[in-house]
Amino acid sequence: MTEHLTIVDHPLVQHKLTLMREKGTSTAVFRQLLREISQFLAYEVTRDLPLTKRRIETPMQEMEAPVLAGKKLALISILRAGNGLLDGVLELIPSARVGFVGLYRDEETLQPVQYYFKVPESLEDRLVIAVDPMLATGNSSVAAIDLLKKAGATNIRFLCLLAAPEGVARMKEAHPDVPIVTASLDSRLNDKGYIVPGLGDAGDRMFGTK
Repeated sequence: MTEHLTIVDHPLVQHKLTLMREKGTSTAVFRQLLREISQFLAYEVTRDLPLTKRRIETPMQEMEAPVLAGKKLALISILRAGNGLLDGVLELIPSARVGFVGLYRDEETLQPVQYYFKVPESLEDRLVIAVDPMLATGNSSVAAIDLLKKAGATNIRFLCLLAAPEGVARMKEAHPDVPIVTASLDSRLNDKGYIVPGLGDAGDRMFGTK
């Protein structure tokens, strides 16, 4: 994967995203749609995983068949909203190792503060996919990638549902080696740092909190 930004414009992804954007969509339906979309996004972000061959026996004959090569990949959820994407991706890649990065935004400095960090070992040998539904200002995403690189990760991809141009630019500046896969590049951020037109706060809509 070489492009810095990949927008998954599959008709089913775009249709489901529209349903998620609608403010009347219930928490339960929102969660289900996020799970479904995450699998389409995971398909794209894993498109060029390396393969090797293994000898198997079909009911008809023996054959050399393709299987994933190397260590199990690592899925890293950026808490808390990242868990909504994580669930769907894990259904597709159940053998993946899972880690969590907890960050909150300091209301005075607006900078991300780390409160939790637990990731699989040997990150340097794994494809690492960081998941967070919203790439808004990019500050927390950049901080999360900083932490993952500090922990040894060298092959990282970022998976999100929506991105703002400001967040994409911030990520490209800080981590030009980390490709971004998203369902939509929205128009801008508002003065509170929310993506517009967006879908509101993904965590609140997923968990029914305000």
